[in-house]
Amino acid sequence: MDVADRKPLPIEIAHHAALDARMESAVRGIRLLESVSWPQAAQQQFLDGWRSGKRALPVIEYRKEDHAQTRRELEAIIAAADAEHPLGQYLQRTATSWIIATQLLEALGTPAVTDYSVRLFGRPGDALPGNGPSNIEAATHFIELADELDRELAVAEADYCLSATTMQEELQASLDKFFVHHQVKIELDPNLIAKAAAGPTRIRLRSGAAFSEYDRHQLLEHEAFVHSLTALNGREQPYFKSFARNSPRVTATQEGLATFAELITGAIDIERMKRISLRIIAIHKALHGADFIEVFQFFLDAGQAESDSFASAQRVFRGVPVTGGSAFTKDTVYLHGLLSVHTFFRWCLRHRRLRLTRLLFAGKMSLRDVFALEPLFDAGYLVEPLYLPPWVQKANGLAGMLAFSLFANKIRLDNVDADDLVLGL
Repeated sequence: MDVADRKPLPIEIAHHAALDARMESAVRGIRLLESVSWPQAAQQQFLDGWRSGKRALPVIEYRKEDHAQTRRELEAIIAAADAEHPLGQYLQRTATSWIIATQLLEALGTPAVTDYSVRLFGRPGDALPGNGPSNIEAATHFIELADELDRELAVAEADYCLSATTMQEELQASLDKFFVHHQVKIELDPNLIAKAAAGPTRIRLRSGAAFSEYDRHQLLEHEAFVHSLTALNGREQPYFKSFARNSPRVTATQEGLATFAELITGAIDIERMKRISLRIIAIHKALHGADFIEVFQFFLDAGQAESDSFASAQRVFRGVPVTGGSAFTKDTVYLHGLLSVHTFFRWCLRHRRLRLTRLLFAGKMSLRDVFALEPLFDAGYLVEPLYLPPWVQKANGLAGMLAFSLFANKIRLDNVDADDLVLGL
């Protein structure tokens, strides 16, 4: 929306837009995941010792942080926001999540991080939507199914890998065609422990890593067409720039939406579901006393390579003591968020409100925000997304898949045997 096209804002909208700008300024220096991440050298040091029989817990030091001034500003924003207005509620919830994040950052290296992490991201054992099973039960289901299918599916997979350089070139070509109004760069990073990390205008790949064809599709759908896309759409919001920032409270929806994108495009494989699920079980083990070495061994026993097992274990112990009893619980959001977003899409179809599924891409929001803020989109104070992932653009195909899913889920497989599946004479 051009500045010349903007009409004077109503007082309550202008008031909350000003508060949003203040919140953006207050949290600009907060880098939650960067602050809890381990240095890349920790991996080589641990694995060198492990391979030589010296099994010592990693020693990780965190920078001391002080966010008292930021909290005071966020508390003032909460007090000034109108708790009866949808935008006021959005600002209060978002500012509160940033306050918890600052408390977490000031407690880095201590068990207290666990409690703040649980408040932001949940924990293993939390119930899934619709009074469903717990996320631990869901994780166990996917792990067991993956283990049963491992031998059957292994022979069907392509036996080749893509280099980080090849991956960079292929992804860059795809992004240049898609993000026609912005540039999103693919960069190689030798210090990255994870295989990839996404921001609004760049996606980093770990130098030297080998990538599969599934990795390529997952990075495109998950990192580019959700994380980067929603950030860029958020930047296009004329009045509320916080929609471009991944506040802690929207993490579950963001990761759930990104994983759902993998699922609906066929980019997710059963081994990826297993890895996501293993992290939930690992967090549960850490919370109940397992130390870093025990969690590392858990991933090894599950079939992961040493480097992957270290990367998975360090995700569990980011920001917390490695001696057991504590955990950084963010990785519970992938499976929980996936099932929540899947339920949201099915609900939107059942209630003939598929527009909400498109609005979800207009910035970084929670599922609650999409419902609450729909009138603001109708009024034009929030703008609809500039970019939509290809699978969302194909509305008829999306509706067809959801319609089938909605009906097929009524069939209880525990009431079906092989004879019921035989058609004809």
